[in-house]
Amino acid sequence: MDLARTEVGKAGRRARNLRGSVARLALMAGPVAFFAVFFAYPVAAIVARGLEVDGVWRFGRIGDVLAQSDVRHVLWFTTWQALASTALTLLVALPGAYVFARFDFPGKQVLRAVVTVPFVLPTVVVGTAFLALVGRGGLLDELWGVRLDTTVWAILLAHVFFNYAVVVRTVGGLWAQLDPRQEEAARMLGASRARAWRQVTLPALAPAVAAAALMVFLFTFTSFGVVQILGGPAFSTLEVEIYRQTSQVFDLSTAAVLTLIQFAAVVAVLAVHAWTVRRRESALRLVDAATTARRPRSAGQWALLAGVLATVALLVVLPLAVLVQRSLGAPGFGYYRALTEADGGAFLVPPIEAIGNSLQYALAATAIAVVIGALAAAALTRRDAGRFVRGFDALLMLPLGVSAVTVGFGFLIALDEPPLDLRASWILVPLAQALVGVPFVVRTMLPVLRAVDGRLREAAAVLGASPWRVWREVDLPMVRRALLVAAGFAFAVSLGEFGATVFIARPDNPTLPVAVARLLGRPGDLNYGQAMALSTILMLVCAVALVVLERLRTDRSGEF
Repeated sequence: MDLARTEVGKAGRRARNLRGSVARLALMAGPVAFFAVFFAYPVAAIVARGLEVDGVWRFGRIGDVLAQSDVRHVLWFTTWQALASTALTLLVALPGAYVFARFDFPGKQVLRAVVTVPFVLPTVVVGTAFLALVGRGGLLDELWGVRLDTTVWAILLAHVFFNYAVVVRTVGGLWAQLDPRQEEAARMLGASRARAWRQVTLPALAPAVAAAALMVFLFTFTSFGVVQILGGPAFSTLEVEIYRQTSQVFDLSTAAVLTLIQFAAVVAVLAVHAWTVRRRESALRLVDAATTARRPRSAGQWALLAGVLATVALLVVLPLAVLVQRSLGAPGFGYYRALTEADGGAFLVPPIEAIGNSLQYALAATAIAVVIGALAAAALTRRDAGRFVRGFDALLMLPLGVSAVTVGFGFLIALDEPPLDLRASWILVPLAQALVGVPFVVRTMLPVLRAVDGRLREAAAVLGASPWRVWREVDLPMVRRALLVAAGFAFAVSLGEFGATVFIARPDNPTLPVAVARLLGRPGDLNYGQAMALSTILMLVCAVALVVLERLRTDRSGEF
């Protein structure tokens, strides 16, 4: 009798495992099909167009391109500016991470939201804000006759502005959860403050610092909007050069080689980042972050807090304030009123229509990203997934490693014939934007889904519930808030997407980032002022989305 019950139990477990595998494959089908059609196919099409000659792949073209001195210069500049931006960001932001982790002071939550605003801003707005600060006719030019646009310093400062929150929230989130009694114990044993920090706190923080540094490096290595606006013709990253080769020179062969190089470099960075994240998650014992923060006590602590507040004011608040001030430069909101008029030049419609276009595109892209990302996260929930599922997890991150310019141009040359002739369809823009939003949805929902007690799902399945009903009645109530946060991130990312959208947005339906770039590319104070006005509007929309995200956050540790 016992043997029979054992065999029945084994058969039941095998049946449940089989149903789980079938359900997981069914969940993966949609995301896999989406990425195959709208990511792999366009990217492969443009790479093939560039490297294939008379049906033969010319891999020797890679060596020919790398032999060009201007290409080597682009590779060198892309790498060293990313390294310099990363080092400068760490230098400026680590004191801020300490202040947010260990100090409790009035307005801390507001200040946390302020330093996060740049991260959710489109890179076009970041470039425009620094153009208003350091460019021709900018604040520094008016006060002291100093211009930093078309210099590497403008690019580096803009990158620090954009990535300051990455370090503050990634490192600060872990720092706030480290038990301060460990460092205090070292002090009691005779270690100096510096030695205790170096031998106790720093090793514990090293994985978080490494993860933050790798993220900053990734963002700056693939920088496009900032370098395009501030760098001028003198400076070009791989992303900017790919755009130039495809849209201006029409050299698809060189663009394809540069795409492969960038893809290989970013995949390597993502692999290292995944390794550091695993170390960070498994090597530390943490405490409640709410118990580690206290009001500054000594004069040195108050001075450090004042220094961080001054840094935030100069680095974060000042560029945004100058952006708003420049948008109000014409009497009677003249630049804003000019947005309602069609000029017949860069736009076939009044620039103000870009606001409605962007919101509609972003909402559609958010819906697509949430559906695809939620299905993918549900498929990845099981911890006992095999290599195939782990490979699927890596697939979801690939859009972050491929040039958005390549994806956008690939849409034009791949999705141009039945049954996928979408060149004239409005859905093309949301599809491209959703590709970037899906990884944010997955990374937001996956930790919450994995925290759901698997026994609840098993109990529901034993009672006869279908996989869909299990998801609806067990998972969804627990992840509803995470789903809203994921939707907010997808909306903000979609709203500011520029690299792919600049290729596929139609002239009569421009998005806000595309409209800003077009206005900045035309001479005249009116065009400049309108660009500042549109950037201010885009900044305000992103800030509102950020406030909503902060209110909906389920994880209060301060990490992304």
